[in-house]
Amino acid sequence: MKIFSEQLVEEARVACHVADLATATIGEVLLVAQYLETKTGIPFIRMDQGSPGLPANHFGVEAEKAALERGVGSQYPPAAGVPELKEAASQFIKAFIDIDITPRACIPTTGSVAASFGAFIAATQRKAGQNRVLFIDPGFPIQKSQLRVLGIEWREFDIFPYRGQALRAKLEAELADGTIAAIVYSNPNNPAWICLEEDELQIIGQMATKYDAIVLEDLAYFCMDYRRDLGHPCQPPFVPTVARYTDNYVLMLSSSKIFSYAGQRMALACVSDALFDRQFPALAQRYHDTGVFGPTFIASILYMITSGCTASTQYGYAEMLRLAAEGKINFVEDTREYERRAHRMKQIFTAHGFHVVYNHDVTRPVGDGFFFTLGYPGMTGGELLKELLYYGVSSISLGTTGSQQQGIRACVSRMKPELYEVLDQRMRAFHEDHGDGREEERVKSERVKSEK
Repeated sequence: MKIFSEQLVEEARVACHVADLATATIGEVLLVAQYLETKTGIPFIRMDQGSPGLPANHFGVEAEKAALERGVGSQYPPAAGVPELKEAASQFIKAFIDIDITPRACIPTTGSVAASFGAFIAATQRKAGQNRVLFIDPGFPIQKSQLRVLGIEWREFDIFPYRGQALRAKLEAELADGTIAAIVYSNPNNPAWICLEEDELQIIGQMATKYDAIVLEDLAYFCMDYRRDLGHPCQPPFVPTVARYTDNYVLMLSSSKIFSYAGQRMALACVSDALFDRQFPALAQRYHDTGVFGPTFIASILYMITSGCTASTQYGYAEMLRLAAEGKINFVEDTREYERRAHRMKQIFTAHGFHVVYNHDVTRPVGDGFFFTLGYPGMTGGELLKELLYYGVSSISLGTTGSQQQGIRACVSRMKPELYEVLDQRMRAFHEDHGDGREEERVKSERVKSEK
């Protein structure tokens, strides 16, 4: 039995000015869920917005408070970032990725959203005619919204049928015309939680070098592939990265998930030293500077967007990175609660007729983490999103992420232990209304036919 009537959900859609629930954005779904909760007092199972569900790292909080007490709030921060953060970022990257990036090329940004926004500008303006972006989907919808704001064209493809060596031919086809300036993906992936394997990262790196495209590698869920023991600095296994296979990269490293520091909007754009020092006449002509990628990226682009990052937060992030690199805090264990939540939630959904859509990497099953994907027989992603709203569960359709598969994205961050039983009851009701009886009749009918 539905918890919310179709009439009430339609009322919420109209009141929140949502054109179509089937294609609703994260923000729109959030508004509808909040409207229904407020209207009825019935809590939702919130799987829509990927906001951290753990306390902020207290070492960062204390370091930020200490910085404010020292008086850093009275001065503008340097555009390139405070030295303490840049040094800590370089050490952190070496400790957990085993890649050398000098402090000068580790640039603070107000979240990875600002990092990608600035990187899109720099990448697409550096060479005439090379001005499009390629998304390896599914991916973060906001990044395409950024390109709409900037007026930059893009291409995209769902990696689902192109895993492993099949990725090479697909990338060759996409890059061959020479117009692609940047290649974008997240690893682990938002929304599918798939992880690109070393062979795939090598292919991407080789193609980026061959066609001189810049890889924007979004590491928002850094070290959160819990299938591997990645939480120990300066010892293998190290975090997989395209940086081993090309010099054309910008790594985007956010504090939001790994340190639950989302409210402070702090991340890093870590540029390879080779790219940082490359000179591009097109950039020099546009910005009337030297046209060297790194300084132009910092002073002529990022500074125009945010005028630098909050100084106290830079010191907080620096302290968390430094302590992690020294092995004094284990942020991987701190975030492992997401793995436990995903495992339990998947058990509930699959017990009631759902299936995991992106369920395998090339050589092994997809792990449990911050996100997972769900499908239900006979339903498109948009239909499933809308139907789940009637049962008090909010999500987003995979179609809004560039995926060609039918299903939804589920985020585990807002799940609480007391809600597991609620979720189980609601999904049992969902399956009874949509699948159980009908599916049994279908199977019975097919069995009778086969026996005849």
